Amino acid sequence: MIVIGGSASMDLAKELASALGCEIIQASTTAFPDGECYTRIDVEKLDDDVVIVQNTFPDNKLIEMLLLQDAVKKLGAKSITLVIPYFGYARQDRVFKPGEPESAKIMCKHLDMDCDRVITIDLHKESTLDHFTHPHKDVKAAPVIAEYFKTRGIDMVLSPDIGAAGRAKIVGDCMGLPHDHLEKTRLSGTEVRIKPATMDVKGKSVLIVDDMISTGGTIIAATAALKEAGASKVSVACTHGVFVNNALERFAGSPVDSILSCNTLNSSVSHISVAGVVAEAIKDAIAGKW
Repeated sequence: MIVIGGSASMDLAKELASALGCEIIQASTTAFPDGECYTRIDVEKLDDDVVIVQNTFPDNKLIEMLLLQDAVKKLGAKSITLVIPYFGYARQDRVFKPGEPESAKIMCKHLDMDCDRVITIDLHKESTLDHFTHPHKDVKAAPVIAEYFKTRGIDMVLSPDIGAAGRAKIVGDCMGLPHDHLEKTRLSGTEVRIKPATMDVKGKSVLIVDDMISTGGTIIAATAALKEAGASKVSVACTHGVFVNNALERFAGSPVDSILSCNTLNSSVSHISVAGVVAEAIKDAIAGKW
């Protein structure tokens, strides 16, 4: 087996190759003067099962993935497994207003053309993968996050809303800790109260878990409310740290005691590795278990 690392996911690709005990090749990707993507895999042949590791976010990384697929196919790969740590456009999974595209479906359609299987991590909606005709699997990061925080003095696990309560439950169960979700109650036109649905946080070290953090506004507001309710410490962990609009700088000046993400996207806080669980998914796929 050979792992090909795209420019968006080279660090994870290296860890994945180490976990699989196989060769890694870094694609050489640059841009033409007009901004178009150029990529090349500097080998004569790929007579092996190949794993391409590359985010499809932002747009130029999606184009790079499509070009890498074509290059790998032309080099004679026996099979092509796509590992997409962060799947761009996955949140537009249906038409909300007339005239909109079904973006997630379109991306799946094009990525599906040159591959044999697809692995994603904590996709916005797992049902998006049903648009692929090839075998597919969404790997869950919750157990990895739980393992990371097991020895870090956490007392309880919270999700930022009821929609993510399942993730908090998995992390909490893996850590042997209670879990809850935050709920918002509008007190007036300008005032909103945020608190755990059922549990008391007074004197507790709390871990908030989510699938993705973009601007961080919701998490910062939730942390402030938890501190006001008596929480002694609030740590935050997510799978995908998108961190737009200087979000990490905002966290640095906020009540959040620590912020960490998985290494699906590279940042200064992406210290929780998903390489091990992705490697296991690949081994199972090659063995025909899914």
